Amino acid sequence: MEQLKHECGVAMIRLLKPLSYYEQKYGTWRYGLNKLYLMMEKQHNRGQEGAGVACVNLDAPAGEEYMFRERAEGKDAITEVFKHVDKSFAGQLYMGICAIPLRVRADCNMCTPSCAETTGVPRISVCVVTLI
Repeated sequence: MEQLKHECGVAMIRLLKPLSYYEQKYGTWRYGLNKLYLMMEKQHNRGQEGAGVACVNLDAPAGEEYMFRERAEGKDAITEVFKHVDKSFAGQLYMGICAIPLRVRADCNMCTPSCAETTGVPRISVCVVTLI
């Protein structure tokens, strides 16, 4: 296992009201995603070469997809990830990560740090926001 370094940043947003509320009040269903983008950009620094976003739709009917994710590598990974986000990312729980690529295989563009056993407490930048 590789050690999780302090260069990684994690952001999470949980929307407590239905998406229709945010669409009516702010004019877009992407309100939570827009806030996630801003939080991820604030955590971005030059050492990070990858980013990923995940969405969980807590109101999905049984048998339908409820989790979606998008990942990218490169210096503009955050921007690249949000370019590919569409209506399938309409959900109540969003998580984003800015990281250095710990495991990169030739057959996928994955930039996801693994949970590693460490002797000390890993220093990770974490922002958790609950929108009411």
